[in-house]
Amino acid sequence: MKMKDERPYSDPERAARRLMEHARAFEPVQDGRIYIEKINYPMICQDKATPAEYWAGLQYAKDQGWLEYHESGTFVRMLHAGKDLFA
Repeated sequence: MKMKDERPYSDPERAARRLMEHARAFEPVQDGRIYIEKINYPMICQDKATPAEYWAGLQYAKDQGWLEYHESGTFVRMLHAGKDLFA
């Protein structure tokens, strides 16, 4: 059985903050778009978050007004409140 410390992204807020760090590291393209693979790959493959942890973090960031998630699922945009996390 895994301890909670072994799954740091089981906390949606912590997952969302890490996701925002990945979003910030990527230079947005046209119209502020950040392609979703630029944040999901490092979260899942490098940080070892589960898909459920990643999705919970994405939803948390969206609900907090940090990210705008496009209905196509192909990109997000960092909103002003998300940028303020790093001010």
